[in-house]
Amino acid sequence: MNDKKILAVIPARGGSKGIPNKNIVDVGGNPLIKYTIDAALDLEILTHCVVSTDSDEISDVAKSCGALVPFKRPKHLSDDQALSLPVMQHAVEFMESKQGYQYDLVIMLQPTTPLRQTSDIDNAIKLLFDTNADSVVSVVEVDGYHPLRMKRVVDGRLINYIDQGHEDMRPRQELPPVYIRNGAIYATIRDVLMDKDSFTGSDIRSYIMPLERSINIDTQLDLQLAKSFF
Repeated sequence: MNDKKILAVIPARGGSKGIPNKNIVDVGGNPLIKYTIDAALDLEILTHCVVSTDSDEISDVAKSCGALVPFKRPKHLSDDQALSLPVMQHAVEFMESKQGYQYDLVIMLQPTTPLRQTSDIDNAIKLLFDTNADSVVSVVEVDGYHPLRMKRVVDGRLINYIDQGHEDMRPRQELPPVYIRNGAIYATIRDVLMDKDSFTGSDIRSYIMPLERSINIDTQLDLQLAKSFF
């Protein structure tokens, strides 16, 4: 992998409403984004790690943590409706234009998953190259929130979301494993991201992470839970 050019992008826009200044909110005495920056910078196989932000304040914090912030994200990629894919493509286009070459692999590392470790990123990258996959996505087991336990409410009546013809009362441990994306790692071959407009392509591999490293901060409750680990 030493000959591979790998770009990690940490997307961190300003203007969070649920948790003001979420990406730089204090968690364990550090701005939230620092944990993701530290995990990325400790990974020697990365060619570059950049923070994509529209916020001068986030930019200053990221730089103080040692990250590269080589551009300011355009306004049309910074509102509430902005999708991750064009944000990532913008970062790749800027960096490739600046460096004069194409990357082999692009990784999105969201700052809202601060308990992700350097080894998680490293293992996900190795999995992608070892399997010749298009992409690797980190996931966590849904545990008690299993789809066979999910319900719908129709005209006031409780109905199984997945109809098995009976009420499934098996304990959680007996249900088949089901996973959900935890937001920590999206590793994608460059051409899939840029030419096929996709994070995943046709061959997606899972990197399974434990629950304790999969906290994804979206609400104040998530934030309080994350703080309890530091």
